[in-house]
Amino acid sequence: MEGLPAPLWPFPAAQEITEVLEWRTDVLTSRAGEQRIALRPRPREIVTFRHRLDALGMARAAELARAGFAGDWHVPLWHMALQPEADLAHGATEILIPTGLSDFRPGYLAAIAVDGREGAAAPIASVQADRLILAEPLVLQLPSPVVAAPRITVAPIRAGILTLAVEITRRRQGDGTVTASFLLRDAPDLTAPVLPTYLGRPVQTDPSVVRRPLSASLRRAVEYVDNGFGPVVVEPMRDVFERSETITLKAKGPTTRQLLRRWLWSLRGRQASFWLPTWGRELQLRTVMTSGSVLMRVAPVASLAAYVGRPIGLEMPGALRFRTITAAIADGADHRLTLSSSLGEPVQLGTKVHFLTAIRSDADRVEIQHGAVASEVTLPVIEVSA
Repeated sequence: MEGLPAPLWPFPAAQEITEVLEWRTDVLTSRAGEQRIALRPRPREIVTFRHRLDALGMARAAELARAGFAGDWHVPLWHMALQPEADLAHGATEILIPTGLSDFRPGYLAAIAVDGREGAAAPIASVQADRLILAEPLVLQLPSPVVAAPRITVAPIRAGILTLAVEITRRRQGDGTVTASFLLRDAPDLTAPVLPTYLGRPVQTDPSVVRRPLSASLRRAVEYVDNGFGPVVVEPMRDVFERSETITLKAKGPTTRQLLRRWLWSLRGRQASFWLPTWGRELQLRTVMTSGSVLMRVAPVASLAAYVGRPIGLEMPGALRFRTITAAIADGADHRLTLSSSLGEPVQLGTKVHFLTAIRSDADRVEIQHGAVASEVTLPVIEVSA
């Protein structure tokens, strides 16, 4: 079938879509730290669609797979589909749509689906911030001369190859589910979202994206020496204390979904590090801090030496503010901490103060579940020193 254009996989996704991002990072550990070498600057993208089809649809899917399984496909990315902002009519050469929230590209195709039916391809001539300019007028893509915007979804189309067998599960003769997985080509180079930074690292500051409480495990790499006759001896293998956590992030709506994807892109698997507040309210103030004060009196929570050098985040009325603890002494029954600089405004009793942890993703494979309303990803992370 060489020389023929790639076939379109037109079937609408009827269930949750799974998007997998795969990087490759070589992590070289030492006793005092680690070095991370990126082996794949852009991720491989694998999307899995589940289509609810009738007998004719299942037959068409089977014949499409039979004819072109080993070749390239045009794959509509239904998890990036958007609704146009104006009705579409025969002969139209523009689609008003916020293109920055999806992956539309000039010279590629867009899939247009009406009432959740199969998509039809339309070539894109250029992409502007608020519209797609089409290379050809719309005719065959629309079932009637004018179609209302709420009935339409528009999705970008990328080239891909099938990575697994196409599976058909029949509930009965005229009702079944077709599952297909595609490895996409030409991964985009997404820019990182704008986040606050502290000491050169971005800070993931939005606690509302955490769907479940953080679950953490605390450990240090050690070797247990046991000769079977005497006591067990613990030998540290690294000087680094490891705190690992699992965070679940959720994004609702096209804007926050795109921000989530951009943030995951910026991590580059296990390559990049960032600050994450513990949201544990570890430091509980005993007295009010004046606007120019750098002294914070708190309830004891750690040894005095353990405070020094620890960055913290304070939930101030305007925003989350960041400082580093530079010294700690006992003050009666409390601990008095010295901060790297004053806040410039009073810090009231009851202000939530959390430790900041420098962490990175502990997985080069990230799986995003795209539902009809929201996208969700569960990410293992681990504490790093650099």
